[in-house]
Amino acid sequence: MLRFLAMLLVLCVTTAHAAANKQGQQRKTVPKAVAGAKSSHHAKAPVKPVQVAARQTGGKHRIVRRAIAPAPEVFNPDVLDVQSTAALVVNNTNHSVIYEKNITGVAPIASITKLMTAMVVLDAKLPLDEPITLTEEDLDFVKNTGSRLHIGATLTRDDMLRLALMSSENRAASALGRTYPGGITAFVKEMNLKAVALEMTRTSFVDSTGLSSSNVSTAQDLAKMVTAAYQYPLIRQYSTGHAHAVQVHNGRALQFGNSNSLIVSPDWQINLSKTGYIREAGRCLVMHTTIAGEPIVIVLLDSWGRLSRVGDANRIKRWIEYHAGRTVG
Repeated sequence: MLRFLAMLLVLCVTTAHAAANKQGQQRKTVPKAVAGAKSSHHAKAPVKPVQVAARQTGGKHRIVRRAIAPAPEVFNPDVLDVQSTAALVVNNTNHSVIYEKNITGVAPIASITKLMTAMVVLDAKLPLDEPITLTEEDLDFVKNTGSRLHIGATLTRDDMLRLALMSSENRAASALGRTYPGGITAFVKEMNLKAVALEMTRTSFVDSTGLSSSNVSTAQDLAKMVTAAYQYPLIRQYSTGHAHAVQVHNGRALQFGNSNSLIVSPDWQINLSKTGYIREAGRCLVMHTTIAGEPIVIVLLDSWGRLSRVGDANRIKRWIEYHAGRTVG
């Protein structure tokens, strides 16, 4: 009897050890699976994940990652490196060219077009307090973009002008051209005549919004347009506004902001601004700004990265300020 009980005890101990070993092997495989899943997730993140270490805490394994932030951009005072495909930087006091790159290349200009739209509206001296109602003609059938302004909404011409310049509102810009005496055909004709008057020899417009890739110009021509637009106080005011609210037909207030993120930066003094984007044009930006006490016109075309045009503008500003400081010194 005692011999039988001893054999039974040995069998139980052996079974328990086997179960414990199997459970331990299963635990060792868990961190590998978790590490693989998290590595796949972090591969999409802007911050690069670096090694993974499995640490045991409270009986559980935890994956620990150390992230390396991207290296800060090194400022080179000898070279102004602008990423945009075409760029022009001009000192408007003496008209000296500070930087140029592909300035005569003809390319789509997207919503930079709206600066010309605004000048034609103001030149016509149309009543700014006149109410304008959006119709289906103002829908975008070119790029199929949407808008927070619904068909049937009624705003004054002044509000339409402000939203077109500040927020690059396409339906507002369309309505401005549609309600011009003679309609959009007459409006586009005036846009092109204005371009000729400004000696913008490589510029052509086909609509008031810039949604068509057939609205084309050069960095050189756009510098002339920015200089001309700067002469209009309302264009300066509306294109640099931080925000504006409008009342739509149902009594609801819609709040709009500026499409240029640099407008709210305390480091910038921007006197006129306009952004633009369609796929064919890339991301565009034109500004009249004051840097180191000087009036500077900046034209940036075809910046494909989401932040490239802002990065280029900041590089230009820093470069001008650095050299202005050395000249004074």
